Amino acid sequence: MHTDLSKLSDAADKWDAMAGDFEKLATRYKQDVHKISMGAGWVGLSAQAASARFDVTLKEYQGAQKEAKAVASLLREAHTEFQALKKRVEAVRDDAVKAGMRVSDRGVVTFDLDRLGQGARTAYVHDPGYQESVRATAQGWADRIGDAVKAVSEADEGLRLTLAAAVKDSDATDGTINGFNRDAGQDQYPTLAEAAKAAHMPKDRSKVAAWWRSLDPVTRGILLQEKGDDLLKAGIMDPQYKWHAPDAGSGRFKSEKPTPHDLELLALAQSIAAGGDIVGENAASRNMEHYLKATGEPLDIDVDRILHNAPDYRTQVVSDDIAHNQAKWRNDALDAFEKGGGRTPVAIPVESRAEGRNFSETGDESEWFHAIGSHQRNVSGVVTVTPTTDGKPRVTLDYQVNLWDRYNWDAGKSTKFPMGLVVEDKDMGRLHKVGFAREFDMRGSSSTYAHDLSNGSAATIDPPDPGRTGSRGDVSRGDEENR
Repeated sequence: MHTDLSKLSDAADKWDAMAGDFEKLATRYKQDVHKISMGAGWVGLSAQAASARFDVTLKEYQGAQKEAKAVASLLREAHTEFQALKKRVEAVRDDAVKAGMRVSDRGVVTFDLDRLGQGARTAYVHDPGYQESVRATAQGWADRIGDAVKAVSEADEGLRLTLAAAVKDSDATDGTINGFNRDAGQDQYPTLAEAAKAAHMPKDRSKVAAWWRSLDPVTRGILLQEKGDDLLKAGIMDPQYKWHAPDAGSGRFKSEKPTPHDLELLALAQSIAAGGDIVGENAASRNMEHYLKATGEPLDIDVDRILHNAPDYRTQVVSDDIAHNQAKWRNDALDAFEKGGGRTPVAIPVESRAEGRNFSETGDESEWFHAIGSHQRNVSGVVTVTPTTDGKPRVTLDYQVNLWDRYNWDAGKSTKFPMGLVVEDKDMGRLHKVGFAREFDMRGSSSTYAHDLSNGSAATIDPPDPGRTGSRGDVSRGDEENR
């Protein structure tokens, strides 16, 4: 809080002066040394060798000038940004004090009892609810101050990173080793804090999507251009929707002792699992087999296979999850583009509302009706706006389709299988209660699909042929990493 930030602008002035000195040296070197090798008075191998080295030296002087200017610019940017962030910390602290808090020099927030009258202090001492409320309020102010201080730390880290990049030799073939950076220029990120956040993507996939959403739209646009494929693989499009099983299913696992009749039900379930492969309902067979393994481990849903095999379901995804939202997504992205200056790409994360869906019991969806049935579905992705030469920005949507479900059997229902069997759900659910099977969660995301939102046309999903039978004997089936 007491740091003298003016030293940053003083240092920037000195770096600008250094740039001027390098400019003078470059001019003098070009006139007095470099031009010797350019004239007709010196020819031959020695002249050629000298000319090459003179070229490198001249470019080094020019690179030193550019690097010094870049450092000066970064220091001035840091001065401006740190001043604003420091004022933000002070403002939050002052607001906390006005709200009755005491804030130490280290940012520790406590309730200021000295400001209470005798009656209020007595009430505080004897009222646990009042004390808990005060603690919660103090913690809220502490969090706000912590966020403001964190922003300063991020800007400081951003300055370190951008300064290191500005003085790094960007061309290993320019005739120098660790020479001056001839390509040094203005930092491309909106703020120094953004530069730091951009450089520290979480290693834990479960935190990547939240990190992605915390970035500025311009920062996202820069990162997508630099390493889009890696970011998609890392999980920037993973949905933020948190799915939970809608009910308790059949009850507590292994809560009852099995009976001879349960052995008959187990044999029936095993025959259903085997019969599913015979009639081509491989997904239903796979899920029943996993149920009978009684591990309770989550299982991946092959969403691409669903989209490929069920055209009516694809149409539903387009109409319900994309067409319903694409106008708003497009407008939000264009707004971010204009706010970012309209000259650089921007990207915004998007996600449709998760809704309960169901597969049809007949036709192309029957396999998935028996394998999954009712489920939750949404679409998550990224809308990118890119400037074009004709002045009409291009708007594109990259997205994935996400499904969630709990594999269980609901009492009071029955299921008809293609083999002519009609099975009471309560019977299959009983296998869970006696420990012969176990309910499990299912979750899956499709591959990434793209759609041009520039002209408002309807999206289409064209999934590739999965290319494998998916029977229980296929060792590759079901090995996808759950996310």
